[in-house]
Amino acid sequence: MKIDIGINEENREKIAKGLNHLLADTYTLYLMTHNFHWNVKGPMFNTLHLMFEGQYNELALAVDMIAERIRALGYPAPGTYSEFAKLTSIKEVPGVPMARDMIAHLVEGQQAVVRTARSLFPIVEEAADEPTADILTQRMQLHEKTAWMLRSLLEE
Repeated sequence: MKIDIGINEENREKIAKGLNHLLADTYTLYLMTHNFHWNVKGPMFNTLHLMFEGQYNELALAVDMIAERIRALGYPAPGTYSEFAKLTSIKEVPGVPMARDMIAHLVEGQQAVVRTARSLFPIVEEAADEPTADILTQRMQLHEKTAWMLRSLLEE
């Protein structure tokens, strides 16, 4: 059935493609955060273990929201590791870094998601796609705040 939500097909496709990148970045950050939750050690173990758990739980909800928006626009959401690897701007972290390095990697990941979300605003605004703009604003606000909190842990 034809999709007639007030956004033309060309703009829906551009927005969906951008959201594919946001979904890939969000899922990659989710996986990194979950990995660090499992493998963190050191004097801040309990604090970081619990913090990372809260962050990956929030990211798990976010990937669903982003994927569902892609579907509402009429396009399939990517859902495999190989698709995410092609679409993400976040580099995989090999091995098990020390806790401080985990925090630094997560700061970079949080900031990468913000940049990806921010890059979608021109087409979203042009298309008057308020639901997507709302998602982007919420994501940017949350990731900027999380990056700030993580950066605070790295200060002396």
